[in-house]
Order: sequence, then structure tokens, then C-alpha cells
Amino acid sequence: MKAAMLRSALRRRRSSSSAASTPSCLSRRRFSSSPAPERKVAILGAAGGIGQPISLLMKLNPLVSRLALYDIAGTPGVAADVSHVNTRAEVKGYAAEEQLGQALEGSDLVIIPAGVPRKPGMTRDDLFKINAGIVKSLSEAIAKYCPNALVNMISNPVNSTVPIAAEVFKSKGVYDEKKLFGVTTLDVVRAKTFYAGKAKVNVADVNVPVVGGHSGITILPLFSQATPKTNLSDEDIKALTKRTQDGGTEVVEAKAGKGSATLSMAYAGAIFADACLKGLNGVPDVVECSFVQSTVTELPFSRPSMLIFLVTGESEHVKLGKNGVEEVLGLGPLSDYEQQGLEALKTELKSSIEKGVAFVRGN
Repeated sequence: MKAAMLRSALRRRRSSSSAASTPSCLSRRRFSSSPAPERKVAILGAAGGIGQPISLLMKLNPLVSRLALYDIAGTPGVAADVSHVNTRAEVKGYAAEEQLGQALEGSDLVIIPAGVPRKPGMTRDDLFKINAGIVKSLSEAIAKYCPNALVNMISNPVNSTVPIAAEVFKSKGVYDEKKLFGVTTLDVVRAKTFYAGKAKVNVADVNVPVVGGHSGITILPLFSQATPKTNLSDEDIKALTKRTQDGGTEVVEAKAGKGSATLSMAYAGAIFADACLKGLNGVPDVVECSFVQSTVTELPFSRPSMLIFLVTGESEHVKLGKNGVEEVLGLGPLSDYEQQGLEALKTELKSSIEKGVAFVRGN
């Protein structure tokens, strides 16, 4: 009897130890009793500084069944490397323009980190001159090969590249404002991290809405709405706002010309992509911030405080559906400081949007 009890205890201990040493994402994947629907994700720019880590993170996501990795060069090696990870997704690599259609066909979600990274002294406006053409070309391919896919735009400057994609889709007759997103999750990630550090609270419990755009003063974290509530001074709030706005520059300078925010951006991009996939699968109450077409402000594009993704059912505040974002939540109450920031960002954000639109219409 004692021997049987001991064997039972050892089995429980081994089981507990195994679970403790296994990453939670892998545990959920192994023991899930209800397999997720088949979902194909295409990553355009998969061999780059953001593309490689986000390819790995999407390979780890149990909601992905097929992962198409595309870049102009280097993709076969990245695909071979990532394909060895023992998770659900089947990985294929595609290189050169002639294989772009194959990469995109059948995609439910397209993630675009393609383009050049920012270097010291380079503004997001400088990036526009290079990345605008890349985004335009890729958007044309998406319109042709997977016009119904959700599109997550990471390529900077997001304030302009999202309008570029929108104009391309409009010109091809496939534009759906509910399915085009500028990925601004990194600003939220930074705001949460910086707020938790200053307030001395558990970052896992922190939420900070971020509105506006995705560069400089167009990034507006709403620390007045942050949770958990703390008693930070006005000076602290201003310093946190400034650091959030300058987060990208902080990384560029720290890397001293050898790169920009790639790992943190990949992490943030994977969070947003996961939210999109959950929404497609009908998971309720999926909420994220994003740069989208909206009527929250008088600007044609902006980042409202929150988006509700692709959900079935109803709530007290929004009507939801499975075909994309059907309604965006408003900004909520702003402090005087945040209201001033909102007014200050509008001119720059409007200019960036118009630059993207003019690029497509003038080419």
C-alpha cells in the first residue's frame, strides 16, 4: 500500500515538475483538447531584423497552422531554421518577387515588417522615402492574391504606410477599413513598462491606453486612464509621456547605428497578430489599440484608445461581428495635459496621412 502511494506521489511530482519547466504557451498547445481552426499567416519581410523574431514568435503561436515567410532574399534559410521548432505550424519560405503570390494565396493574416530600419539621426520621414514604395508594391500583391486577409502594417512610418495601403486597396476595389491595421502595440508595451517601473507596480497588472499615431508627439499615452491607479506627479506623467514618445530613438541611439527596435517590436507585433487570430476564431472580448480609419477624431486615420476585434455577441458598449472591427471605442475622459497633447498631434498626423495618400495618387 505504501509503495503504491509512493509511486503515485512520484508520478504527480514528475508531472508537476514537467509542467513547471515547460513554457505556458507550449503547455497549452500540448494539452489543448479543441484544436484551433486552420489559419495561414504570411510575413512579408521575414528575413529582416523584425521579420526573423516575429517569424519565430508566430511559429510558437498555436493558432497558426501555416506560416509563409517571404523576403527578397535569405528566406529559405530563415524558413528552414524556424521550421525545426516542434510546433503546429507548417513553414514555407518564399524568395524574390515571382514567389510573392504563392506566399500570399490563402492567407488569413498578413504581417508586414518589410523595409529598412531607422538609423541614428534618421527620422520616420526619412524612412518614408524608402519604405513607401515597398509598402505600395506589397499592398498591390495583397489586393491581388488575398484581398480578404487582415493586414497588420509594421513598416514605418506607420502614420503614412497605413494610408498608402488603404489607397492601394481602394484603387483595386478591395478596401475594407475593418481589416487594415497599423501595429502600434509597441507604444502600449513601452507605456506599460515605463509606468510600472515608475509607479512600482506589477507590470503584468498594468494597462495604459495609447492614442494618436505612431511617431514622436503623435504618440499620446493616456496615463490618466492607466490602471492600477497611482499618485504619480504631473512631472512624472510628463516624463513618462516623453519617454514613451521617444522610445524608438532611445533604442536606436543605444544600438549606436547597429539597429533599431527589432526584438521589442517583434514581441509587440506578435501580441497584436495573436489578437487578430483570436478575433477571427470568435474569441470574445479581444481588445487592443491600433492605428485605423475611424471617426474618433476629425482625422481620417487615428489610433482610438481601444479596438474590439471580430467577436460574436453583444456588450453594453459595442456591436461586434466576425468580419473585422465594426466599432471603435472613444477616447474616454482626458486630462488637461492629454487634451493639449491631442490638439498638438493633429497637425503632424494629418500631414503624415496626406503624404501617404499623395504618394499613391501621384504615382
